[in-house]
Amino acid sequence: MFRRLGFSLSRSYNLHSPPLHINKSPFPKPSISSQIAQKPISCKPFASYTKMSDTQKPKSTIPHLEKATKPELLRALESSLGSAFSSDPILPPPNPLVIVISGPSGVGKDAVIKKLREVRESLHFVVTATSRPMRPGEVDGEDYFFVTKEEFLSMVERNELLEYALVYGEYKGIPKKQIREYMSKGYDIVLRVDIQGAETLRKILKNSAVFIFLVAESEMELVERLIDRKTETAEALLVRVSTAREEMKHVKNFDYVIVNGQGKLENAVKLMESIIDAEKAKVRQRSAVI
Repeated sequence: MFRRLGFSLSRSYNLHSPPLHINKSPFPKPSISSQIAQKPISCKPFASYTKMSDTQKPKSTIPHLEKATKPELLRALESSLGSAFSSDPILPPPNPLVIVISGPSGVGKDAVIKKLREVRESLHFVVTATSRPMRPGEVDGEDYFFVTKEEFLSMVERNELLEYALVYGEYKGIPKKQIREYMSKGYDIVLRVDIQGAETLRKILKNSAVFIFLVAESEMELVERLIDRKTETAEALLVRVSTAREEMKHVKNFDYVIVNGQGKLENAVKLMESIIDAEKAKVRQRSAVI
């Protein structure tokens, strides 16, 4: 019965309807565009990917290493590569450095700088101008430029100083002229400043200069050095010791710290030299503009 009914329905449909095309697959037939997209594309690789062209190949005119002399080999290599070898330095000379040395009173800044200048000729120590009195053994124009307070303030008005500050009631400042003159000759510049001056220079020079902090091995050693100098009154000594304690808190603002222990001056100087050499070997050079 069911077979007859299915036959009659099929027959009636065929009589009154257009021909029906039945897709035997359970999935719809993909369109032509999708067929094209699905068809794997095979591309023939370019010859230059797998094989160097004849024009790119260096000419094989290099003689045997055992038979040729060094000049012959050099000429053959140059001919094959199509250019001559350059004898110019691969890297340009390193930029001159501005080295800022600071630390509390009594850590031996002057002693380190003096020894550093003896072992390194390419350094120029910038002589600081100061209004304080000259100490025994100091030389005007070598240790400091000793000027009056009126002369110092005139230098400030003429904008001749890179940085200046009032320290323990006396003025100290760094003349710009020396820095520009010696940097143009390729010299590294050494600046000796107090902590306050270093903070000012950091704002001006930012990361273009190298900031080095000198310390003693211990607080007791530092105080003993200040006592042994015999350059201050008891009240002034108390101020320096109290100030030194506060200044030690600023070490985090420096790039390097060097311990200048009693009787170990040469160790401190060698470490200073290592820092300078490392800075000059950097890929990204510091470039100070004064």
